[in-house]
Amino acid sequence: MLEHDVIIIGGGLAGCRAALEIKKLNPSMDVGLVAKTHPIRSHSVAAQGGIAASLQNVDPDDDWKAHAFDTVKGSDYLADQDAVEFLTKEAPEVIIELEHLGVLFSRLEDGRIAQRAFGGHSHKRTCYAADKTGHAMLHELVNNLRRNHVKIYEEWYVMQLILEDNEAKGVVMFNINDGHLEVVRSKAVMFATGGYGRVFNTTSNDYASSGDGLAMTAKAGLPLEDMEFVQFHPTGLYPVGVLISEAVRGEGAYLRNSEGERFMARYAPNQMELAPRDITSRAIVTEIRAGRGINPDGSAGGIYVHLDLTHMGKEKIMSRVPFCWEEAHRLVGVDAVYEPMPVRPTAHYCMGGIPVNTDGRVRINGNQLTEGFFAGGECACVSVHGANRLGSNSLLECVVYGRRVGRSIANYVLDRERLLGDRAMPQIDEQKYLQACEKRIQDLLNKEGDIRIKSLRQNFQDVMTEHCGVFRTQEVMEEGLKQIRQLIAKYEQIFLDDKQRQWNTELVEALELQNIMIVGEMILTSAIQRKESRGAHSREDYPTRDDRNFLQHTLASHSPDGVTVDYMPVVVTMFEPKERKY
Repeated sequence: MLEHDVIIIGGGLAGCRAALEIKKLNPSMDVGLVAKTHPIRSHSVAAQGGIAASLQNVDPDDDWKAHAFDTVKGSDYLADQDAVEFLTKEAPEVIIELEHLGVLFSRLEDGRIAQRAFGGHSHKRTCYAADKTGHAMLHELVNNLRRNHVKIYEEWYVMQLILEDNEAKGVVMFNINDGHLEVVRSKAVMFATGGYGRVFNTTSNDYASSGDGLAMTAKAGLPLEDMEFVQFHPTGLYPVGVLISEAVRGEGAYLRNSEGERFMARYAPNQMELAPRDITSRAIVTEIRAGRGINPDGSAGGIYVHLDLTHMGKEKIMSRVPFCWEEAHRLVGVDAVYEPMPVRPTAHYCMGGIPVNTDGRVRINGNQLTEGFFAGGECACVSVHGANRLGSNSLLECVVYGRRVGRSIANYVLDRERLLGDRAMPQIDEQKYLQACEKRIQDLLNKEGDIRIKSLRQNFQDVMTEHCGVFRTQEVMEEGLKQIRQLIAKYEQIFLDDKQRQWNTELVEALELQNIMIVGEMILTSAIQRKESRGAHSREDYPTRDDRNFLQHTLASHSPDGVTVDYMPVVVTMFEPKERKY
């Protein structure tokens, strides 16, 4: 059995920042970090546009309170305001820390960190490294992990959280390269496993974003929070779905319909293209529904709109958003200097996740906390994003709450060691967990059904996209839930061509599909129960926000019999909810 003082699952920004903070506070603490891919291939590396902080480098009138208000308003007042206060107050400090770690931010002429406009923000506060911000940040954090002697397990797939009597004791993980299993025990476990974009058929997320940490948490008997709130980014490159960063609109690009009209004037006349993502995504879908979308063959009944950069000029495009130009050119053959990009909404981000307090401690329910179990980043819900996340607040959450959770874990482990001494390392029946996971793998390898994993996953993703998209109704979602339950039942009829243990990507995909199905059922069930429109959850049968009944967080619990839903209060400390206009 392997053991570490702390084991962190996930090699992206939140997990790396937490590991670094633990080692900074206690260099002798033994920290292990497990990544399904190489850490630098974690999905954080794909974050493009920037990271928000009220540095006041461009706008001297900005401050953390303005940032907090924008965040709470953007969340449609579902964000927990104590968590938002930590996020926005600590933002300038973590940017300077990142700079000192070696992150190469873009600069103003006087050498200060540059800041650009971003959707839903009232000031120019988004720091950036051209349009490769996540890439610049993650590379430096991973380099610093090696310098601080964090043990990195790359290309290991975590199959199970070991949770006994609401205490996290470790994990069971599968070595993708050679197929063997290991139990890792630890005094604290942190999940930083990212999002679940692959629940949907068109997403900006990479193939690894299959909701593994969320599903493992649910299977361990713990609830997930606010799963109905799925962010659809307005500018997914059609037809591939990859992200065209909000930075492009922050630098001045226009959204145009088939008539060449800048249609956002109808939906957000003040913010225009820099309205929050939920509003902009609904506007694009509404334009398409109204017959003002664009079709690649020029016929009626369009399926996308245009993102027009042509007025910006080649020099600005190539210096400020070169990667977005490259993506459009490489993937769909569009030279954005001379022609507009085809875009439509794509599944992008989960506002919900594993419920945690502001120290990253995972909740059992609205009143109780687990022991030794922490979470941070996109897989967690501390709720700084509420019903809708503002662009450039996700990287900020990863580093602010990565740092906070790291501090919390370091202190938790020290307290545990002082209290329990030699008994601080938990006791685990290793063979019980190894045998259960071994049986699960062998059962998959031995299946003799007639359904391929790819086709079942595709059908599931198609149902989720069709029945739980940008616009929703009770009838459509209930039909979707019925269909995905039928697809879940068909999982027993799959078969794998590859029967080997070594580098069996088909086996990993089979394990991921189980997680995708659990997460999808929890999203749909939570969405059916929330009978209002708030942020990214837009119900055509309940078009208004209902604070009297639904100014509260959803807590969904999974079992073999289905999903049950409970609720938890929203923390309101600074800003009373009011109508949201842009």
